[in-house]
Amino acid sequence: MKLYTTISSLQATLKKEQGKGFKIGFVPTMGALHEGHLSLVKQAGEMTDIVVVSIFVNPTQFNDANDLANYPRTLDADLEKLATQRCDYVFSPSVDEIYPVPDTRRFDFGNLETVMEGEFRPGHFNGVALVVSKLFNIVQPDKAFFGRKDFQQLAIIKSLVLQLKLAIEIVPCEIVREMDGLAMSSRNKLLLPEYRKCAPAIYQSLMEANEFSLDRSVAEVKEFVLNTVNGTGLLKVEYFEIVDDRTLIPIQSWSDTGIKVGCIAVQAGKVRLIDNLIFNINHK
Repeated sequence: MKLYTTISSLQATLKKEQGKGFKIGFVPTMGALHEGHLSLVKQAGEMTDIVVVSIFVNPTQFNDANDLANYPRTLDADLEKLATQRCDYVFSPSVDEIYPVPDTRRFDFGNLETVMEGEFRPGHFNGVALVVSKLFNIVQPDKAFFGRKDFQQLAIIKSLVLQLKLAIEIVPCEIVREMDGLAMSSRNKLLLPEYRKCAPAIYQSLMEANEFSLDRSVAEVKEFVLNTVNGTGLLKVEYFEIVDDRTLIPIQSWSDTGIKVGCIAVQAGKVRLIDNLIFNINHK
């Protein structure tokens, strides 16, 4: 495993690998790696010849300066974890390397960027698109691997690839959870003990909502999740929506066509947690 900090040095190496006919798998991260990230690296190793992992805390996707400042940066520990996987190259550039000049591009993702996360974090997805498009251009991967935990981001990335007409396959990877059900996140380590203790209520409420949905309306299921999570006394729901998996438009009835996904964002003290669950009950 080799570490690169400049675009030119990484591209020179990857050009040689591509010249040998090797397929490149790419896992973009912001570091503070956990088992969820490592599962993406593992899948990349199983599906491609060369695995590249980027570690870059992207400033353009933060609309809260404090959130950016407090985001965990643990490069040494990250490299140790990646050394346990089949990771060939790590790309950890500086902000100036990625943004030598301000990137003023503006993408249009329509409804995908205005609902849920888009409503509470204006500009966030454009910042994600800026950095991912840059990283795709740098790495030129055949496949890129993203976790389903960031379900809305996954939809944005798929749209980005279509808009830019990139020959990159986006591979969605399943959510990895702690033993108590909490979705793994780099932000989990920032949770105060009392919030960490009640955070599993988020996933528990989603699973129960899936069961209850068989004989309750969409509105009743949404009310149940809100009451359950807010009922912990510490957690506060920012939003909970049950949406169509392709359009992210909230459904009004279980009879609506398409796969239905419950997406939630919760404030746990100063830490913001997101999760989702595909509703798999067959409604009649």
